[in-house]
Amino acid sequence: MSKQNCRMAAIQMVSGPRVVDNLAVAGGLIADAVAQGAQLVVLPEYFPVIGAVDADRVKAREDFGRGPVQDWLAATAQAHGIWIFAGSIPLTASVPDKMRNSSLAYNPSGECVARYDKVHLFGFRKGDESYDEAAFIEPGKDLTVVATPFGRVALSICYDLRFPELYRALAPVDLILVPAAFTDTTGRAHWEILLRARAIENQCYLLAVGQGGRHENGRMTHGNSMIVDPWGEILDRKLKGPGVVIADLDHARIAEIRESLPALAHRKL
Repeated sequence: MSKQNCRMAAIQMVSGPRVVDNLAVAGGLIADAVAQGAQLVVLPEYFPVIGAVDADRVKAREDFGRGPVQDWLAATAQAHGIWIFAGSIPLTASVPDKMRNSSLAYNPSGECVARYDKVHLFGFRKGDESYDEAAFIEPGKDLTVVATPFGRVALSICYDLRFPELYRALAPVDLILVPAAFTDTTGRAHWEILLRARAIENQCYLLAVGQGGRHENGRMTHGNSMIVDPWGEILDRKLKGPGVVIADLDHARIAEIRESLPALAHRKL
């Protein structure tokens, strides 16, 4: 079956502690994206909830396959007839005091067709700023590619971006997704560089969608959501605040680049 071109959209948010409010914001932005022709829509990491403390996310976790956030995702995908990739939501872990940070894919019929649990857990300490995801997240073990009418879509979440071997293990793909809640400190230094590198070295499109702004808990996330083409060119971006980033995935562009510079075919490792 030939792969279809598509219009894809990143939904940048500045999520807060109330799930209902975050779903309402996400719903409005998805509707805006659909009005612009989007067929594939991606939400950021932790789009349903960013509370005052990490424990708030653990409290909001759902059992896989049921829950208000998953029900909303299924209904929204079906109502608009689109693919929705839920950047990440908190799901139940095997231990009571932790969660899985999980990305879910829904087809236009509202069926959840794939799940990826974040493998690499972020740890950072500089001055007064520190993060330790391993304290409240149980890591995943398996990598995930989703087969869609638009091609093979590689799933990853935030800190995974720093590990190029993850994407090499999944190559070749047509689209890499990087939903994130990158800190502003690390984002200013490394976000764009890493995103463009991952697109260039895998010769595919990359859609990165972040939390972007000052949250109610005082945390500042980097935002700078963008869509990058296989040559490393940025097709659209949004620096801060809620909004939609949109661009087209063109398979002729992928083929042209891979034919003129067959780096994937030249791989030795």
